Amino acid sequence: MGTRTVRLDDEAEMTLGYLRSLTGLLISEVPKRGLQTYAAQAAEQADRKRYYIYRDLILARAAMRAHRHARPRPRSRIRSAGSASGDPGGYRAAGRAR
Repeated sequence: MGTRTVRLDDEAEMTLGYLRSLTGLLISEVPKRGLQTYAAQAAEQADRKRYYIYRDLILARAAMRAHRHARPRPRSRIRSAGSASGDPGGYRAAGRAR
């Protein structure tokens, strides 16, 4: 068993005293329980992060595949529907006179 010396500021000292009086634990037991609780939370968050990273990678691959296999948009129809000169009917673009 190791011995550690830890400096606590006034706020942490008050919290330690409050938890000690609330729970009835020894001074050394309160930080032990806090470390155990924090270790469990950190492990859970690390697993959650891995899940989200892999999930996002899988979704990104699926989106890239879907984009690669998507039908191309008919750009020629969009361009011929009107022209840059303000001709809404596309008559000039189609070679027709008004």
